[in-house]
Amino acid sequence: MNNNLFPKEVYINRRKRLAENVGGGLIVLLGNEDSPMNYADNCFPFRQDSTFLYYFGLDIPMLAAVIDIDNGNEIIFGNDVSMDDIIWTGTLPSITALAAAVGIASTQRYHNIETVIQNAKSKHQTIHILPPYRAENKIKLSQWLGVNVHAVSQSASLKLIKSVIAQRERKEACEVEQLNHAVSISADMHLAAMQLAKPGMMEYEVAAKVEEIALANNGRLSYPIILTINGQTLHNHYHGNQLKDGDMVLIDAGAENIMHYAGDLTRTFPAGKIFTTRQKDLYNVVLASLNHASTLLKPGIEYREIHRQASIKLLEGLKQLGLVKGDAEEAVHAGVHTLFFQCGVGHMMGLDVHDMEDLGEQYVGYTDTLKKSTEFGWKSLRLAKQLKPGFVLTVEPGLYFIPELIDRWKAENKLRDFINYDVVEQYRNFTGIRIEDNYLITDAGAQKLGKHLIKEAGEIEAIRQNA
Repeated sequence: MNNNLFPKEVYINRRKRLAENVGGGLIVLLGNEDSPMNYADNCFPFRQDSTFLYYFGLDIPMLAAVIDIDNGNEIIFGNDVSMDDIIWTGTLPSITALAAAVGIASTQRYHNIETVIQNAKSKHQTIHILPPYRAENKIKLSQWLGVNVHAVSQSASLKLIKSVIAQRERKEACEVEQLNHAVSISADMHLAAMQLAKPGMMEYEVAAKVEEIALANNGRLSYPIILTINGQTLHNHYHGNQLKDGDMVLIDAGAENIMHYAGDLTRTFPAGKIFTTRQKDLYNVVLASLNHASTLLKPGIEYREIHRQASIKLLEGLKQLGLVKGDAEEAVHAGVHTLFFQCGVGHMMGLDVHDMEDLGEQYVGYTDTLKKSTEFGWKSLRLAKQLKPGFVLTVEPGLYFIPELIDRWKAENKLRDFINYDVVEQYRNFTGIRIEDNYLITDAGAQKLGKHLIKEAGEIEAIRQNA
C-alpha cells in the first residue's frame, strides 16, 4: 500500500471546491479494484483511479466515496481486512484511520454505497457520476443506478466532468513538485538507454534497462515503453528487433512516481555512434520545430496554434531538404504536413500521462465553442484550447515516413503543388524521429519540467561514443 499523501488539507480543500462548483446533488466517485490477469488471485498491478486519488488520496483497492452536497456529508466506503486477509497481506490500517488521514470522518462498509444511492434516488436527489472506463465499475453503477450497462456512460454528469477538469487541469504547487520528480526519473530512463544501447543488442534488452530505472526510483512506467528502430509506427510496443549500425532508436517512455504523477519524454538517437548525414538533417528539422513551439508557450495562446506553428517549422525544414515546396504556411493550411506528421503535437499531463482523457477529450482539450477537427492529422490533436497558468503539457513534434501513406498520396497525386514525390520516395524507408519535453505553463510563459536531458545532435553523439 502507498502511504504517500499530501497534507489532508489539500484533499479537504479540493473536495470543498468541487462541491461548490457542482452546486448540489450527490457526487459518487469510485476507486478501482484488482483486475485478474488469468485467474482471480493473480492480478494486474493495481492502479487507483486518478480522480479518486485527486480528491481522496487513498491508494488501495475496493474503495468508493460520496460527497453529499445537499446535506454536507462525505463518506468513504470500504471493508477492513479480515483474519483471512491478514494471513496474506499482514496488518493494514482500518478504513476509518485511512479516511481520517484525508479529512473524512464518516466511513461505511463497501456494500452500503448502494443503499446511499438508492436513498438519494428515492428523494429525487441529482446523482453525479463520471464516465466509467473499467468494466467492473460500469457493472456496479448499472446495478446501483438501475440503468442498462451499455447506457451507464450516458448517465455521466457533464457538470461534474467539467468541474473536475477545471480543478485538475491547473496544477497546484505540490503537484508540480511531484511532476518535476516524475519527469526527472524519466530523464534518467532515457539517458540510461542512450548510454547502454549498441549494435547487436535487442530492443527488449534496452527496454528492460529503461524500466529498471523507473522501478529503482520507487515508481513504475506511466505507459508501456515505445522503444523501436521502426519509428514510423507511432505507438510501436514491439521490442523484438536487433539494433544495427545505421538504425535510429526512438524511445518514448516515462515514469510514474510513487504519488502517481507522470512523465512523458521522447528521444531519438543513432544505434551506432553517430547519425548519418540524412538522419542528422531530419533530426535537426524536428529539433527546430520543438524549440520553436516551446518558445511560444504562454497563457492565452491556443494550443492548436502551437501545433500549427510546429507544423510550419517542420515544413520549412523539409523544404530546405527538397521534400516539399511552396509557402510553408499555405502548405500547412492545405494539410501537407500530415504526410509527415500525422498526430498532434502534445497533450495534457498530470496524474495520467494523457491527463483526464477518461473524462472526454472534447472536454479536456477543447471547449464548447472550440470543436475538434475531423480532418486527417488535425483530428489527432488532443489539446487545442487556450493555455492557462498551471497547465502541464507535452510538446512532441515528429517526422514519420510511412510507406503505405506515401504510396496512397502519391497514387492520388495529392497536393502535388507542394510535395516533391520523387524526393519523398527516396525517404520511404527512413522510419521516424520525434523529440518530446514536458512544460508547466506559468504566469509569464512556460517552465520545462525535470532535470536536463540532452537533445542536441552533437550532445547525443558525444554520449554515444562511449556506448
